[in-house]
Amino acid sequence: MDLGNAKCWDTSKKDSWKTLLILAYQSLGVVYGDLSTSPLYVYKSTFAEDIRHSETNEEIFGVLSFVFWTLTLIPLFKYVFVVLRADDNGEGGTFALYSLICRHVKVSLLPNRQIADEAVSTYKMEHPPEKKNSKIINYLEKHKCLHTALLILVLLGTCMVIGDGLLTPAISVFSAVSGLELSMSKEHHQYAVIPITCFILVCLFALQHYGTHRVGLYFAPIVLTWLLCISALGLYNIIHWNPHVYQALSPYYMFKFLKKTRKGGWMSLGGTLLCITGSEAMFADLGHFNYAAIQIAFTFLVYPALILAYMGQAAYLSQHHDNSHHIGFYISVPETLRIPVLVIAILASVVGSQAIISGTFSIINQSQSLGCFPKVKVIHTSDEIHGQIYIPEVNWILMILCIAVTIGFRDTKHMGNASGLAVMTVMLVTTILTSLVIILYWQKPPILALAFLLFFGSVELLYFSASLTKFTDGAWLPILLALFLMTIMFVWHYATIKKYEYDLHNKVSLDWLLALGPSLGIARVPGIGLVFTDLTSGIPANFSRFVTNLPAFHRILVFVCVKSVPVPYVPPAERYLVGRVGPPSHRSYRCIVRYGYRDVHQDVNSFESELVARLADFLNYDWCKRNRANSFTEDDASRSNESTSECRLAVIGTMAFPNTPAYEIEETVQPASVSCGFSTVESISDVIEMEPVNVVQRRVRFVINDEPETEMDLQLKEELEDLLAAQQAGTAFILGHSHVQAKQGSSLLKKLAINIGYNFLSKNCRGPDVALKVPPVSLLEVGMVYVV
Repeated sequence: MDLGNAKCWDTSKKDSWKTLLILAYQSLGVVYGDLSTSPLYVYKSTFAEDIRHSETNEEIFGVLSFVFWTLTLIPLFKYVFVVLRADDNGEGGTFALYSLICRHVKVSLLPNRQIADEAVSTYKMEHPPEKKNSKIINYLEKHKCLHTALLILVLLGTCMVIGDGLLTPAISVFSAVSGLELSMSKEHHQYAVIPITCFILVCLFALQHYGTHRVGLYFAPIVLTWLLCISALGLYNIIHWNPHVYQALSPYYMFKFLKKTRKGGWMSLGGTLLCITGSEAMFADLGHFNYAAIQIAFTFLVYPALILAYMGQAAYLSQHHDNSHHIGFYISVPETLRIPVLVIAILASVVGSQAIISGTFSIINQSQSLGCFPKVKVIHTSDEIHGQIYIPEVNWILMILCIAVTIGFRDTKHMGNASGLAVMTVMLVTTILTSLVIILYWQKPPILALAFLLFFGSVELLYFSASLTKFTDGAWLPILLALFLMTIMFVWHYATIKKYEYDLHNKVSLDWLLALGPSLGIARVPGIGLVFTDLTSGIPANFSRFVTNLPAFHRILVFVCVKSVPVPYVPPAERYLVGRVGPPSHRSYRCIVRYGYRDVHQDVNSFESELVARLADFLNYDWCKRNRANSFTEDDASRSNESTSECRLAVIGTMAFPNTPAYEIEETVQPASVSCGFSTVESISDVIEMEPVNVVQRRVRFVINDEPETEMDLQLKEELEDLLAAQQAGTAFILGHSHVQAKQGSSLLKKLAINIGYNFLSKNCRGPDVALKVPPVSLLEVGMVYVV
């Protein structure tokens, strides 16, 4: 839910009350739009079918008691005081919890993990995982089936968030517009509400490509006005109709309600749970604000306003039993204020819908980064605010489905049943993952995590079971949608891993690459060749196929691996991991480009220019390092030229290389060298050269000294000149165009998943050339058949 209008990076400002209050105010329009509009439809959904409002008021007081304690236990106690603290470098959401677990326990199914990733500054591990709970950690790492189960759990939560992104705009806008029923005749009302709702939804989705930053300024005032409005209406109804309604807040009324209504009361809880719709946004949007700002906004404004709104409605209904078939929000609004309140409600529902739509874009982008979703086009909508994105295909599919739900269901009851099941599933997933974080990340005793799981899990299971009873009355929709999306995501993830394993087993040795030359009829042509691969080491099979069919490759050869790291963001200064492939004379390099699960890969205008600039940085750094380490001795210099292995990778970031002697660069930059094993699938040992992050802003140019003093300076000048000439000659992007098929003897299910499912998805989604903004004239595709 990436609508943040600001992000508090300066820690000194975080301590300022003024800044906290500003952030809390801004969070109203981003975080609480959905939660604040729930009074529009909670009572109407609860009393839709299973229970009736009687003269004794036991039903309405029992529902009020359930609403009060549900709001208190789930959003206030669970999220504000516990879950919000389980942040990942300030980020929240399902993937943040999964990322924390994967960093502390080796349960990730992504195969290209490296020890070098742990040196990223956002990959912080406050507690060594081996200190406590080692038995639980060993058990989780040992059983591979638990890794798959954890991923399926995360995908289930992700799919239900997407389902909520489909259902929330429909029910919010429909409930707001349905207030017209009190001002129109029944004949006119049924022909007006649906078209008006659909028109608002079309406008809402049609404006998505402009980005929320252009209208975000008005979000917070709208939600603030709405919260003050429902608070005032609640106070008025309490004082005017039933000042003693506060007695219904006692838990006794919950038991009294269930005792009287029995099965009907339990089934009606599927409507009551809608009072916490949107609570997950507090955690999902944590990265755009901070813990204190969200805590202040909810505790001191949103929570009291919602309680007053529900109490006010209950107070009014406790004195009006004659029109129980009209139970809803607008019936408790004084007639003279209904039109202004209707307008504010529609605006607030649009704000809440906007938040969940943007949240859907965000979580799909995160799923892409973990290799769990087909590639779709992701567009930045703001140059200033990171994370505000727009996905065209998803936007229009959501719009069509949203309108279909509105026209198909036509009432709040069915929409509420569907939305309630989706919301409760997401909360259950969050509870389970948070329990694991309590053990693995916070390293608390397992009994504490079990208590958290049993207490909040039992409450949520009660509501979840009530939602499941509404399967035929609308709850089937999120289940069907989740099954469909999970099938797509799991098939894509499974095939992606199988493709990586195929590349791993069919990679070519470095000696084969170094042997390519004129003696074998292979020519080196001018220009830069960027060979894209998923491998973090070794020569990919698609390059050998390329050379076999076209016996030539470029003078500058770069093997590029774009990979994801289980952190929310990778700082730009630590994004590029660059090294040599073979001796310097071969002019071959490896570049690993690392992104976090919240990073958008299209974050540079020209990937080619950025990559060449990083190579220039690396060459200056590498030769300066060699010059200093080898003390200008001829023997060491010749030895560096004879190296034939991938022996050095460096994190190249925002560095400036002035035209100064090498020893001054060394004293200024002071790189720290750490030898460690490369824990990839290949188990290749390597050397990681880490650059400090807090360095001067990069002003990369080709630093070519006109008066070289040593042989190494001559070699550096020659290599930089070759790189400059190659860039001027042009860049070719060499990408694999793959077709995957199941090997003979595979099961029918695997053949259906790979031969039909994955290949259909790969042909109908965006290719990697779109994500990298590759000019069509520079694209070279190598056909590959993967037998997995």
